[in-house]
Amino acid sequence: MTPTRLVRFVVYALLVFFAVLTLIPFAYLLAGALKSRFDFAASLFLPHGEGWLGIGWDRITLANFRRLLFELPVPRAMLNSMFIASVHSVVAALLCSMGGYALAKLKFPGRSLIIGIVLTALIIPGPLLLAPSFQLLYQLGLLDTYAGLLLPGLTPAFGIFLFRQAMLRGVPDELIEAARIDGAGEFRIFFELVLPLVRPMLGAFLLISFLGAWNNFIGPQIILQSPELQPLSVALNNLRGVYGTDYGLIMAGTLVSIAPVMCLFLLLQKEFISGLTAGAVKG
Repeated sequence: MTPTRLVRFVVYALLVFFAVLTLIPFAYLLAGALKSRFDFAASLFLPHGEGWLGIGWDRITLANFRRLLFELPVPRAMLNSMFIASVHSVVAALLCSMGGYALAKLKFPGRSLIIGIVLTALIIPGPLLLAPSFQLLYQLGLLDTYAGLLLPGLTPAFGIFLFRQAMLRGVPDELIEAARIDGAGEFRIFFELVLPLVRPMLGAFLLISFLGAWNNFIGPQIILQSPELQPLSVALNNLRGVYGTDYGLIMAGTLVSIAPVMCLFLLLQKEFISGLTAGAVKG
């Protein structure tokens, strides 16, 4: 075996090893969701039995999923999460891309000051803003509403800075000037010229924003008090019992919660990877 083939074999062997290592928790999650409470405590993965591969296939059950979908308020919570995450990701991507375009391509008084404020906001931990945000929302009467949950996070400094950098590198000034000479307005330039050029970054930020809103756990617990408004992350946490916990039920709920995110990632994975690597190679 030549040295090149040996190196390639070692690299692929390591990739396969780490891929299997990454998939083990998901296999455990799926196996736990398909077991009863007794079998969950009695076996590590699938229940033992006299079937093929020593597995009790007859004891595999979908009861946990039936309880989630027909006996517990999980479908309502999933719809709530879908609404919150979709609105948050789309509106945040639109507003952050507009802010990034303004800071990258428009010249106006105070632009340097605003850029400094955005960079300063990047280093402020989010949990430090929970108390003042709660007080402000209380004074505005927005507690226990989706507006109170969504409004504070629609223009994150990270998103504005991300789009600013993408537009500085990926949108030529000459192209914008040519469009202005042809009589195009700023909104037309932004929607028809700039956004298509930063499509990979737009897809990456949409996915990041959707994941952040979908997995948000602390914010809904603080702002939303009504059970019918709670998202899926809070509803799954409420599955824990006082005197005992049905781990199979929780694992089934976890699988249900990651399915939409996985589908979205499969749809946007090309844009996500392109957006993350945008600007890494010059030229």
